[in-house]
Amino acid sequence: MKAIIETMSTRSFWVAAIFTLICAVAGSFLATLPYLAVVGSLVISLLLGMVFQVWRTGVNAAESGIGFISNKFLRLGIILLGFKLNLIDLAAAGVKTITLAIFVVTGTIILTYWIARKMGVDPALSILTASGTGICGAAAVMGISPQITVSKSESQKKHEDEVLAVAIVAIMGTVFTLLEIGLKPILHMTPTQFGVMTGGSLHEIAHAVAAGGAGGPVSLDTAIITKLSRVLMLAPAAFIIGAWWQRQAKKHGVQSETNGKLPIPWFMAGFILASVIGTFVPLGATVLTWLVKLAYIFLGMAMAALGMSVNFRVIANRGAKPFTASAIASTILLIFVAVVSKLFF
Repeated sequence: MKAIIETMSTRSFWVAAIFTLICAVAGSFLATLPYLAVVGSLVISLLLGMVFQVWRTGVNAAESGIGFISNKFLRLGIILLGFKLNLIDLAAAGVKTITLAIFVVTGTIILTYWIARKMGVDPALSILTASGTGICGAAAVMGISPQITVSKSESQKKHEDEVLAVAIVAIMGTVFTLLEIGLKPILHMTPTQFGVMTGGSLHEIAHAVAAGGAGGPVSLDTAIITKLSRVLMLAPAAFIIGAWWQRQAKKHGVQSETNGKLPIPWFMAGFILASVIGTFVPLGATVLTWLVKLAYIFLGMAMAALGMSVNFRVIANRGAKPFTASAIASTILLIFVAVVSKLFF
């Protein structure tokens, strides 16, 4: 706690806070515009952070603060995002929806990771891309990332993996959002079936909202509930992936800062607690709405900070294979969820 207070009292932190807040607020506003809504505020904040790199003097002055915000504000944002999850609504969605979410998240993560590794992608980038594809896009990448422990010498490479994984799921999610909207007239689905397909197959919440909304109010509500069922899997997935990562590191003799320790994602406990409070404590719709907006501001600041530290050359050199792996997995995911939607919903 003392170290956190000391960091927040530095000039670098406040410069970084101002820069990233500008990006986050701008990202939230731009995401309300018709053609940018499909991209989502988090990805727009990331892109704005990248644009900030043209002002190297300012970014260098905020360097240590940028690292702090990309780490701590990320966790705070994910905790507050828990207020978006209404557990009663998820329970009312039924066993079928929850079961589908479990199968989609588990199957997509395993499939994407397997394809990426077969194509020679590094393990860390593979699991981050797989998590974003399987769970909930950028928020999942950043939620799983703290569980992927590496040595200090590889910390910069890990930051590059985070940015690349976020970029991949953002692009793939946007492409498949447009694809599913285009397929709607051909598939002859009921509004509920179309909502299940979009919520069960698309990456970001923004993607599910954009595509689900094309099918009407029933489709939109179903898409959101189905998507949030996948978001709920973020906490157990973080724990399982963290335990698995540590076991793999130990098995292959890889030394990291936390070898031998199970990286328990305590901020995920806050995420679950927030969802419990939001569901059972009568805070009121207005308060809950503002808490979720605040969550996206903090997450947007973390994404902007990440964008300010991206190495464009590395992304250009390493992006093709994980992008292809995500594209293949996303295609298989869409086909699977479309079939399940038609047969069981």
